[in-house]
Amino acid sequence: MSGTTGTTGTTGTTVAPPPAVKTRAPSRSRLTDPAVGVWLAAGAVTALGWIVVAARGGDFLTLSNVVGILQNCVALGLVAVGQTAVILTGSLDLSVAYLISLGTLVAATTMEDGSVVTAVLAVLALSAAVGLANGLIVTGLKVNAFIATLGTAFILRGWIEDNYTGPAGKVPASFQHLGYDRMGPIPVSLFLLAAVAAAMWLITRRTRFGHHLYATGGDEHAARLSGVRTRRTIIAAHVLCSLCVGAAALFLASRLGAGAPWAGTEARYDLESIAAVVLGGTVLAGGRGGVSGTLGGVLVLAVLDSVFNQLSVDPFFKNVVRGVVIIAAVAIYARRGSRRSA
Repeated sequence: MSGTTGTTGTTGTTVAPPPAVKTRAPSRSRLTDPAVGVWLAAGAVTALGWIVVAARGGDFLTLSNVVGILQNCVALGLVAVGQTAVILTGSLDLSVAYLISLGTLVAATTMEDGSVVTAVLAVLALSAAVGLANGLIVTGLKVNAFIATLGTAFILRGWIEDNYTGPAGKVPASFQHLGYDRMGPIPVSLFLLAAVAAAMWLITRRTRFGHHLYATGGDEHAARLSGVRTRRTIIAAHVLCSLCVGAAALFLASRLGAGAPWAGTEARYDLESIAAVVLGGTVLAGGRGGVSGTLGGVLVLAVLDSVFNQLSVDPFFKNVVRGVVIIAAVAIYARRGSRRSA
């Protein structure tokens, strides 16, 4: 039959041809994903560091150096994973450095007079209380997160300086296994980071609360109109962040063997954690990013520190290079974002 598309069956009815199967061209989204890019950058920085150190007559990929890099990733990684949660909502936390310092002091003094379990619970309770306070100040008093958490940092600093003049407490040898033991080249503490990161990844990617984190950071007003309880989401994100900081404080207490008022501030975990999150592709405005990229950013910073230490680089130049790396990464992500929008 002319002018008829399809085929005619035995009953005389016209059967339409099956719809054409659409073939999708190979996507390049994975290659342009910031999380993938930062892990590739970590590999490139490691290879470049090995070449530079070898050219100076050193040996970069020794067992002790690799173990040192992985151990340096733990404390910063725990803080950065928690920082990811609050930054995804468009908030941030600048009180983490002093909370770490106070956490090590509480852990060590409690372990000296009581049990390890009591100390762990005390540190986590303190961390949750600080996170809850930050969240309530940001959402209830409508204070900008930068100012709110900076104010909390000053309060914690004042408490530390008024009550501690130096290292305090003592961590038992049994708890120090967390900071020093390893399985082959892998520190035991790295499993703590892996567990916390996996839990945070599941929360942000596989739960309704995780979707609320992204929705709140993407457009808080639209999320609220869609039924998301944005205030509760931001408060919960701050509590999660502080709990991760508490885990980092426990790890550092096991490494130091005592509580230290400078444990968090000397390493500048507040700015370092934000830098790792940004390197990993999480947008400071919120709504985009994730834990996997943050871990890649932590590894980049840890490898850079190790290379600089091996080369005995001047601290000023070290900070210059780190600043250039962070600015370059953010500029690249911004260009990619503008191209997608276009």
